[in-house]
Amino acid sequence: MPPAVVLLSGGLDSATVLALAREQGFSCYALSVDYGQRHVAELDAARRVALTGGAQEHRVMRVDLAGIGGSALTDPAIAVPETPTAGIPVTYVPARNTIMLSLALAWAEVLGCRDIFIGVNVLDSSGYPDCRPEFIDAFSALAALATRAGVEGSPCRVHTPLIAMTKAQIVLEGTRLKVHYGQTVSCYQADASGRACGRCAACRLRRAGFEAAGLPDPTRYQGL
Repeated sequence: MPPAVVLLSGGLDSATVLALAREQGFSCYALSVDYGQRHVAELDAARRVALTGGAQEHRVMRVDLAGIGGSALTDPAIAVPETPTAGIPVTYVPARNTIMLSLALAWAEVLGCRDIFIGVNVLDSSGYPDCRPEFIDAFSALAALATRAGVEGSPCRVHTPLIAMTKAQIVLEGTRLKVHYGQTVSCYQADASGRACGRCAACRLRRAGFEAAGLPDPTRYQGL
């Protein structure tokens, strides 16, 4: 089984990607990033998903993006929107996917693997610029130029199996693979025990995905 690094946030999408990577025959090394996010319950969820999802190893790396701020996910002074907004929302974290993919790329080189999986999605991404295919193509080109593996002719491949899927399609695919979605946390402002607010964009997309898929929503919500 060839090794692959899988970026694992603890949310619905990344849990599905881990299951897909394993189905494709990869031995998965899960990487989560503690970047100073206000919804730290997702890191606990990532540990659960890595354990039950069959990851070979799970690491949590620390990057202080809260020290930079500029996002509702890292700065408590910026409110998380609870109604739809236009344009790129304040929940966008500057350069987050660039940084996370760079960490995954570095670990992949150490592991000697040539495959990285990330759960970006262009349809349900709330307008985030680092969830687009153009970004993934640009990062892949960078990786081929900036690493020893790339220069020696074996660049890492960045896999984005969810890039063009709707949330309902993702839920159905994960259900087929027996992903335990009740273990995942997607909410931008989940409480300490991982219960979702039910109002933020991530909660709305998640709930709509289960409804469109015709499946019960296993999410634990605050106040219920």
